[in-house]
Amino acid sequence: MLEYTKSLLQKVSFDKFLFLKELGKSLTRLQEEEILNLKYWCFITFSPLYQKEMEQVFQTIALPK
Repeated sequence: MLEYTKSLLQKVSFDKFLFLKELGKSLTRLQEEEILNLKYWCFITFSPLYQKEMEQVFQTIALPK
């Protein structure tokens, strides 16, 4: 599921709204370890484009347990 999510995020990264929507949906479906891996990958891959927005999504949806 993680690899599928990465592929999907790359495909929709041209549109900020779609990217953030898919990122949020993926965080509700992934396990905790996968979320950590996705977060690391997202910030390496998309930081120049959506750093602030990603921080908000990860803080609001993937709250630590």
